[in-house]
Amino acid sequence: MEHAFLNHALFMLFAAVISVAMFLRLGLPPILGYLIVGMLMGPGAAGFISDTEQIRSWAEIGIVFLMFTIGLEFSWPVLRRMKSAVLGLGGLQVVLTMILIDILGMALGISWEQGLVIGGIAAMSSTALVTKILADQAELQTRHGRNSMGILLFQDIMVVPLLILIGLLGEEHAMPGGWALVMAAAEGLIVLLCILAFGYWVLRPLMREVARFQSAELFTLFVLLIVLASAWLTNRAGLSPALGAFLAGVMLSETEFHHQVESEIRPFRDVLLGLFFVTIGMMFDLGSLPLIGAQAFLLACILMLVKLVIVALACRIGSWNLAVAFRTGLCLAHGGEFGFAILILALDEKILDPMTGQVVLAGMLFSMLLAPLLIRFNGALTARLMPDAAKRSREEISSDIRDKAKMLSRHVIVCGHGRIGHHAVEFLQSRHVPCLAVELDLDKVRQGKRQGLPVSYGDAASLELLRACGLERAAAVVITMIDFATVMKILRRIRSVNSQIPVIVRTRKEIHLYQLYQAGASEVIADAFGSNQMLTEEVLDRWGLDGKLSRAAS
Repeated sequence: MEHAFLNHALFMLFAAVISVAMFLRLGLPPILGYLIVGMLMGPGAAGFISDTEQIRSWAEIGIVFLMFTIGLEFSWPVLRRMKSAVLGLGGLQVVLTMILIDILGMALGISWEQGLVIGGIAAMSSTALVTKILADQAELQTRHGRNSMGILLFQDIMVVPLLILIGLLGEEHAMPGGWALVMAAAEGLIVLLCILAFGYWVLRPLMREVARFQSAELFTLFVLLIVLASAWLTNRAGLSPALGAFLAGVMLSETEFHHQVESEIRPFRDVLLGLFFVTIGMMFDLGSLPLIGAQAFLLACILMLVKLVIVALACRIGSWNLAVAFRTGLCLAHGGEFGFAILILALDEKILDPMTGQVVLAGMLFSMLLAPLLIRFNGALTARLMPDAAKRSREEISSDIRDKAKMLSRHVIVCGHGRIGHHAVEFLQSRHVPCLAVELDLDKVRQGKRQGLPVSYGDAASLELLRACGLERAAAVVITMIDFATVMKILRRIRSVNSQIPVIVRTRKEIHLYQLYQAGASEVIADAFGSNQMLTEEVLDRWGLDGKLSRAAS
């Protein structure tokens, strides 16, 4: 027994390695593997780890680093750029979910405080699951992908006031309901301003002094000190330690050391986040499943249905078509890691009793086990359940591009209009080579149109859209994206219908050269020291894309 901690760590690491490897082999997010390991090893199952207080301590550390990671990735410029999706769609989704769940809870006889907390838990979705699966499917920059990321960003922001609110609603801080909301907002604002002021006036100079030593060890130690000290300060002030960790991340995100902090803290973050999900699984009592299984599954179905409808409704209010709204709802219908963080605090504050907590926890776990299927097949489910809406949604994009491409022949299709894509279009136009660029980022599309460039909104990974661009008549395709999964998807789509057209691909990593050529790339051009020049006169001549030939053919 004197080596109990070592035994626990060994069991956890062994089970986590096996489980995560299995889930990665199946193409599923590792988070599910961590949850299942925790469920099987916890006191409610095999009982390898029975010290629940120790489990709770580990979970709190995991939450601290989870919140620090979100704070570190918090960006005011991104928030401003995506304000319609974040504040509009995200605000509607979170507020409507909490209100509706609270009303349903009170109708079932629970207090408004419990209903509000369960609503806050239900409002959260898993950023880790959604980001991983959508990125693998090259859907992060699609309409439903951007909507999902905007709503997730607002959910992440809302965790902070929710954690403060739960602390005020707890037994030790009980106060009249209306005052709880007012005090949550006021106290959160005061703490936020104080810590951010400290970050601006004190932390930045300290970081510069630490950086002067050019020691990675000292830098990492200082970052860990800032994270844990912020968590300790907010805890001493009667607030959640997770709030302090979040604010520490926000402070560091505004410094010039943001990327260095992220790289140094990543090993701690990944290990402790995995530990957090393992401890969440351990909190679930498998022995109670026969008693609460039906309730938990019903709760999961109700929460997912309510959330799907609310997300879709928010998107429809935001003027998105039915297919995009439904696909966004499918991506966000499940529970998430921040829901677990809220649940743990609600149990600590005794707002929820242990049995209710088990039902809510099981319902969230059920929803997260179903989430990969809903996210992965969001397009197929939408096409099956509402074929007319899905067809109209595709037509909205392809019709505009088809009109622009119908007069083009022997032209170049440029996939992506970022920095490299923008220069590729300008280079082609300067050589009198007709071209058409396709980009999913609406800001880049608007910028290109303001400059008079032939750029349209669309997903280049869609074969239907490539055909609308005149793939059969095109002289070549240039793929400028850096996301490897997206590039491979576009290559496969092109080669499925045209094995002869030259396809020129950009890459940042030499390790991808062989795979890109195997997938059908005619030429792979690597970034050279951040150069904007992907296309050159030599490349145009090599593939017969000189201006005279293009004009003669047209």
